[in-house]
Amino acid sequence: MKTSNFDYKLPKNLIANSPAIPRDHSRLMVIDRESSQITHHKFYEIEKFLGSDDVLVLNKTKVFPARLFTKKNSGGKVELLFIEEVKPGVWTAMTHPGLKKGSQITFKKYIFDVIGQKGITALIDAHLPKNVVLNLLRKYGHTPLPPYIHTNEKESRLRKEYQTVYAKNLGSVAAPTAGFHFTERLLNKLKRKGVQIEHVTLHVGLGTFVPVKTKTLEEHKMHSEEFFVDKETFKRLVKAKKSGKRIIAVGTTSTRVLESLAMENCKLKIVNSGFTNLFIYPPYKFKFVDVLITNFHLPSSTLLALVSAFVSYPNTKEKFKDFKTSLMGKAYRQAVEHKYRFYSFGDACLIV
Repeated sequence: MKTSNFDYKLPKNLIANSPAIPRDHSRLMVIDRESSQITHHKFYEIEKFLGSDDVLVLNKTKVFPARLFTKKNSGGKVELLFIEEVKPGVWTAMTHPGLKKGSQITFKKYIFDVIGQKGITALIDAHLPKNVVLNLLRKYGHTPLPPYIHTNEKESRLRKEYQTVYAKNLGSVAAPTAGFHFTERLLNKLKRKGVQIEHVTLHVGLGTFVPVKTKTLEEHKMHSEEFFVDKETFKRLVKAKKSGKRIIAVGTTSTRVLESLAMENCKLKIVNSGFTNLFIYPPYKFKFVDVLITNFHLPSSTLLALVSAFVSYPNTKEKFKDFKTSLMGKAYRQAVEHKYRFYSFGDACLIV
């Protein structure tokens, strides 16, 4: 399938550079997959659409200040975006400008060695334990905001803004942004209403935010991302699914965890952690997720492909031809007309 099938035009003034205040006062578009009806609300009104037969699945990963500005030993500034530790002391990192094998980087009293390079990433030996690297980043690093966000906010504030209120497990270089809209107050309201709330973890890395640059989706290689599901959570999710409760994934990351665990017969594999490079695009059949809460995504992205699959055959009667003529295409046109805010700090949609 051509990647260009998922293109659309967005006025730049609709790209959000800061979150809504309060968070749950962002806008919410509700999309009914069966009737194709689209309605407009505030996010805090989501409680009207959820009840005691629903399970809300949140990704509790936590973003770390992964961006570091330093210099090369040979001279010149360099920007590092630490992705993950792949073996003791060795990290994959995106660098700007690109660094070749053999290069050295100086930061404070430390010297990092570039021991490998592949595509857009470099292998960097920091010669330091993971906790020391994380402490350095905590002290000197910067929040890894997407390049389309332009802000003058202080780093201390950005670290709070670019994080869900339920973030717990450190390990992401991008936030699971569909969760930005939830406040503690709203989550407590949903609990009192009987909504079952569960948490999984997927550490967001290259798999989620690297753009699709291939001519077809089939050619695009998804990078693996690490996920965890607590055994008791796993059991409760299986029980809820078997009992007919609606599984509501908050974000594409939670979706990919659940779908990675699911088998074709809708039973779950007995696996509670691992890595996933699952790439969802039409005509993918969703096996575990019934409802999706998500933001408005970039053109020609893996995320846009996922939501397009969710609203098309075999999950609905509508066969996917291209984004423009699809239900999601119609929804995005309405979002532009109604001046919704797009991308990470933008508004949300509830797809039922």
